[in-house]
Amino acid sequence: MAEEKLAPRAQLPASAESQKPRQKKAPEFPILEKQNWLIHLHYIRKDYEACKAVIREQLQETQGLCEYAVYVQALILRLEGKIQESLELFQTCAILSPQSVDNLKQVARSLFLLGRHKAAAEVYNEAARLNQKDWEICHNLGVCYMCLKQFSKAQEQLLSALQLHRHDLTYMMLGKVHLLEGDLDQAIGVYRKAVEFSPENTELLTTLGLLYLQLGIYQKAFEYLGNALTYDPTNYKAILAAGSMMQTHGDFDVALTKYRVVACAVPESPPLWNNIGMCFFGKKKYVAAISCLKRANYLAPFDWKILYNLGLVHLTMQQYASAFHFLSAAINFQPKMGELYMLLAVALTNLEDIENAKRAYAEAVRLDQCNPLVNLNYAVLLYNQGEKRGALAQYQELEKKARLLKDSGSLEIDSEVSR
Repeated sequence: MAEEKLAPRAQLPASAESQKPRQKKAPEFPILEKQNWLIHLHYIRKDYEACKAVIREQLQETQGLCEYAVYVQALILRLEGKIQESLELFQTCAILSPQSVDNLKQVARSLFLLGRHKAAAEVYNEAARLNQKDWEICHNLGVCYMCLKQFSKAQEQLLSALQLHRHDLTYMMLGKVHLLEGDLDQAIGVYRKAVEFSPENTELLTTLGLLYLQLGIYQKAFEYLGNALTYDPTNYKAILAAGSMMQTHGDFDVALTKYRVVACAVPESPPLWNNIGMCFFGKKKYVAAISCLKRANYLAPFDWKILYNLGLVHLTMQQYASAFHFLSAAINFQPKMGELYMLLAVALTNLEDIENAKRAYAEAVRLDQCNPLVNLNYAVLLYNQGEKRGALAQYQELEKKARLLKDSGSLEIDSEVSR
């Protein structure tokens, strides 16, 4: 049987050999983007020094045209507190990619952090034209308008944000807008809806409890503050508010026990030391009260309530010069409160400055149309000075105010103030 042989393969010319399809290589990233993955990796690991080194290398290779490298560099600068530099880099990103909503949002954020709320609102509006369904844009626009005191626009944007996405923070901001407008009822309504949506948010529960406490609705206040403490037993705001409520009802020892817990969490809190001081004042431990109130005053020197309390305690201790000092300072910060002028007049009377005491009483009467103690103390001063007609007029005004308060059921006079 003859052996079958394969015919030899014909040799291709060199030109045909060169036309053979070669094996394809893996595609390479464009030079502008090839290090983005490494930049991202270092950034999310918070290895910012390594991240900045890669960014410098990438920007050098691309002559500054790598948008992602510039973007991440701006984020790092913002984290380092260099807001102006971050703004300039985000603006560069916006130039490189003018249709990017994220770039515009970051420009607006940097402007907001610099306190340029109007400019930030303009950039957010520009971003909103590119994407009308972005919850973050609506929310931040509402915050910008709130800072600009354009409350109706702020409410409109925040409500739009809630329609796109219900979020605790948006509810908080909307409630804050109502509070800035002085509308407590609307604010409470917003916070109640927020608590229904997020019943375990201790900040919402505490805020709602504080609002009810401010309105004197103690049962509701205790309910919401208690719920906040159930979810977070170390919530110092709720503990402080609960202690304040107990203090209002004269349970000074229980309140001090609560404040001891708060002192471990926030030892430098001015309201804490103010409340502790007034607890000691209620217990008639005046030296301890002054010590705590002076610490509160050191931590918050412009808080008129602390100055008012210091003046009141010094009056009680018959230290009239010190009382005059603190009450005068309180009036500088709260010049429309009649009771401050009344206490100042009491101090001036005991310092035998009768003319200035009369002026202070006159101002107190003008500013305070409800408190009968103002007229009582003024009448006593005028009577002691032999001005019986003026004293009679003030006494008649006192009787009129007392009748109105008695009829309304809100007559409550602190015997420590009347002298």
